[in-house]
Amino acid sequence: MSATIPAAPPSDLVLSGISKQYGASRAVDHLDLTVPAGTFFALLGPSGCGKTTTLRMVAGLEEPSTGSIRLGERDITGLRAYKRPVNTVFQNYALFPHLDIFENVAYGLRRRGVKDFKPKVDEMLDLVELGAFGKRRPAQLSGGQQQRVALARALINRPQVLLLDEPLGALDLKLRRQMQIELKRIQTEVGITFVHVTHDQEEAMTMADTIAVMNGGLIEQLGTPTELYDLPATTFVANFLGQSNLIRATIIGQTDDDLVLDVHGRKVTVPLPRCRVTEGDVWMGIRPEKVFLAPAGTEQSNGVNQLRGAVVTDVSYVGVSTQYLAKLPWDQELTIFEQNTGARDTLVVGDQVDLHWQPSHTFVLDAAQDALAGVDDPGGAG
Repeated sequence: MSATIPAAPPSDLVLSGISKQYGASRAVDHLDLTVPAGTFFALLGPSGCGKTTTLRMVAGLEEPSTGSIRLGERDITGLRAYKRPVNTVFQNYALFPHLDIFENVAYGLRRRGVKDFKPKVDEMLDLVELGAFGKRRPAQLSGGQQQRVALARALINRPQVLLLDEPLGALDLKLRRQMQIELKRIQTEVGITFVHVTHDQEEAMTMADTIAVMNGGLIEQLGTPTELYDLPATTFVANFLGQSNLIRATIIGQTDDDLVLDVHGRKVTVPLPRCRVTEGDVWMGIRPEKVFLAPAGTEQSNGVNQLRGAVVTDVSYVGVSTQYLAKLPWDQELTIFEQNTGARDTLVVGDQVDLHWQPSHTFVLDAAQDALAGVDDPGGAG
């Protein structure tokens, strides 16, 4: 079916110089952000990074200390929450337990005095695949079904922007993954702007067209999931979005297309567009699944980067892949993921190995940044 939402013309959500101060603490720090109309946008970050505070300012539940919020040409900074063309879906769903599912979804239309609401409610229930559940009470539904009811209730009011505050946090892992796909399907079908707050990297990457990675009230990097994962701008993004091996190196030369790095006496090359800095000490980064392990001396370089003389120190079988730890001659351990295709024998602890990877899979960051930034940040709201 084809949903008829939205009624209002789509407009970009624009935050300009937004800050939120709580006493001496600044939760959000002069944030500039544009969320294009009709996109699925994620604010991703650890607990306390400012993502939920930002969402609450858009919703009208918090007042910015500085800055403005606009929807298209309309300034909504000073509008009360109920006057904004924005709806929010919370983690706890906030359904009315004494009303059946049909009446929960119809509630907003009834309050606005809409007379012919039944076709609209039926359409919303069909959209979230709960058309046969209208007479049930919330307590008779699963967590995932209750989440869909909350979505239908929010969408039926035809908001220009739907805000989702950790909406899948209360669900178990399997159901959460199913709902990630469902949320993306619903957003694509209705075509309105979704702004989704989460600390779950996989959740953001599965659903969002664009992700803003937040840290300390600031946006560390903005881009598509592929851009952020493949070419992180900071050590925080490199570590928070998946895992990264960061190795200390020094830039010692440059060609037309590449930088030449010295890595503890070994030379490696990195394409210039993948380098955030072009001189001095750096962090050379490689994602664990981009590294190929081979028994020592069995593979030639053939244009790939290579570090020889490593020893396997740990082997963990995790189903789709095997996770290796390999200690380099200077005692740094790297993490390597190898898919379990059956094409190669599994290595064992104590094996002498060489590490190979494509130059185009390398990224270079400023060594002034903390190599452990983003590694141990706990998940949660904030």
